[in-house]
Amino acid sequence: MHDRDRSGHPQGHSRSAAVDEGTGRVLGARQIAAEDAGHLAAVRWAVELDDERVWALEDCRHASGRLEAALIAAGERVVRVPPRMMGASRRAERTPGKSDEIDALAVARAVVRDGVDRFSAAFLDEQAMEIRLLSDHRQDLVAERTRAQNRLRWHLVAVCPELERTLKRGGLESARSLDRVDRKLKRLPAGARVRVARDEVAQIRSLTKRIDALQHNLGALATTHRPELLAETGCGPLTAAILIGRTAGTEHYHSDASFARQAGVAPIPASSGQRNQLRLDRGGDRQLNRALHMIAITRARHDPVTKEYLARKEAEGKTKKGALRCLKRHLARRFHHLLRLPPRSEPSLDKPATTKLLFT
Repeated sequence: MHDRDRSGHPQGHSRSAAVDEGTGRVLGARQIAAEDAGHLAAVRWAVELDDERVWALEDCRHASGRLEAALIAAGERVVRVPPRMMGASRRAERTPGKSDEIDALAVARAVVRDGVDRFSAAFLDEQAMEIRLLSDHRQDLVAERTRAQNRLRWHLVAVCPELERTLKRGGLESARSLDRVDRKLKRLPAGARVRVARDEVAQIRSLTKRIDALQHNLGALATTHRPELLAETGCGPLTAAILIGRTAGTEHYHSDASFARQAGVAPIPASSGQRNQLRLDRGGDRQLNRALHMIAITRARHDPVTKEYLARKEAEGKTKKGALRCLKRHLARRFHHLLRLPPRSEPSLDKPATTKLLFT
């Protein structure tokens, strides 16, 4: 079964379609109310259709998280479908246009085409989801601070260009630099631009305090949840938080290859004629990709074993980028193994039963 969740829709509903896993034939469709009673009614409807089933949800957890949690709590098997796969499936549909029902069938047929076992299974991991929410919130605050810093620099160019020229890149994150800017602004003639600039200084200070507090919290949560990640060279608290949060509920990838594909570090063929070569995948989860990239860069600079690995790959004829790509694929294998380990104080999951009916 595939479900196209619309919990944020004014009507508070989602559209679900049931298809046969073997043939892709549509067996039924239903609108699901975005409430506990609606979720329970959907499960009862699914049970009446077949005893063995799986729910395929488009991986948009900001919208489908409530339905996903309800299905898992009811003992249902749930897999997540990346949105990019659904787009290709939708374009192959005979019915043109876009609607919740068309989207539901597109998700279902994407799973039927590739097979249920190729998609990551969802399960409840509330602590990992909390880490993701805090990590995403911190990134939003960092982005807002960057905008405030850019606005402040723009005002400083107008009122005190010589001061702006002395500020290094990232200098406005330092409390000492902000104090120096604020003291200079206080000595300037009062005016609207100076007032706005001082407001920007106050906002940057406030955002920095909140960002630092979140970083401390994330470090503590990551240490408690998965300390084995922090034991890896190059994986600091923020990087560990990204790895935990972006795989929240999807630790049980079927292989390291599927994890590497999700992280965008699995090479893809880019051959032409007699020239055979691979290139880096530009798809996948870019946050996961960034986390593995930062670990790779750090290890390449400070880890002797990694330096030897990269030198060996370059000696085999690979470019620096090609060697780094191999390293990131190797790291995906390593961190896939670590993320498959049961989180602290949580039991491992049993292997799900064979599925006959697919719900979306």
